[in-house]
Amino acid sequence: QVQLVESGGGLVQPGGSLRLSCAASGSIFRIEAMGWYRQAPGKQRDLVATIISGGMTNYEDSVKGRFTISRDNAKNTVYLQMNNLKPEDTAVYYCNAHVTSTARSTVSYWGQGTQVTVSS
Repeated sequence: QVQLVESGGGLVQPGGSLRLSCAASGSIFRIEAMGWYRQAPGKQRDLVATIISGGMTNYEDSVKGRFTISRDNAKNTVYLQMNNLKPEDTAVYYCNAHVTSTARSTVSYWGQGTQVTVSS
């Protein structure tokens, strides 16, 4: 079993910054990809950014140039640096990881979510 623990959400004014972290632990052989998704009230959960084991990244168009995803493979941790935040970035942010376990099966795991609120 694998657990994802997120941290770093909160309330910030427009134009401000936050850094989210997500640490994976458990029966991990290799993490294939990690990413962040977000879900605003009444809306579906959408992709924000992903990063694969080789370091290639992918971003949703509205966050390009403002958000940066990175990972520390030694710590099994993914980060999301969010700059120039806007009210429309308000959502619950979820960490996702595609993990190959020590039993060599690959499963997608989700964190519990962390609230990000951008408001003056």
